Amino acid sequence: MAGTLEKMIGWLPALLEGLKITLSLSVISVLVGLILSLFLALGKMSKNKIIQRLSGAYIFFFRGTPLLMQLYFVYYALPQINPAFTIKSRFIAAFIAFALNSAAYQAEIIRAAIQSIDKGQFEAARALGMSHAQTMRLIIIPQSYRRLIPPVGNEFIMVIKDTSLVSTIALVDLMKRTSQIQSSASTALVYIPAMIMYLLVTAVFTYVFNYLEKKFSVYE
Repeated sequence: MAGTLEKMIGWLPALLEGLKITLSLSVISVLVGLILSLFLALGKMSKNKIIQRLSGAYIFFFRGTPLLMQLYFVYYALPQINPAFTIKSRFIAAFIAFALNSAAYQAEIIRAAIQSIDKGQFEAARALGMSHAQTMRLIIIPQSYRRLIPPVGNEFIMVIKDTSLVSTIALVDLMKRTSQIQSSASTALVYIPAMIMYLLVTAVFTYVFNYLEKKFSVYE
């Protein structure tokens, strides 16, 4: 038992290196995805039919196809379409796939949050002579962010777990590092500390988002 514990402790530095990649990829992808999703959500709600359909097609495509397939497409298929599209960095390829995918899911979250605002506020803004853009920027979107915290938190937790997919393109995240140790040490016990790390990370971020949800609750 003592020997097994010593082995697990010895694996921690390597696993933590993998965890850094996992967290970096998750945070950057969700943040960039959140920025893109705002434009997609507004585009899908636009009165311009072309913008509306393009935004809707983007969301449908990325929500309707597996994330793993999107990752393979970005890293393996794009270079075959045109060598100029070759992405040498596995991290950047994974970031692009995850950010684009996350944007599609968060766009629906933002659209739902905006549409949950009382329509009377749109009418009041129009009565004051405000344009649609001013109404969205000054009145609607500032009120929507409180409603975004729980679903965006859930999306972030999902992305953290989904990053395990990047091991398939040999990006050394927590999952890939675990597999490497398992192969070199010829033991599956390394999955125990790896799972504990995933649990601790998701528990910490779940607590943070729950705290933010209570702090900025729309029901206060």
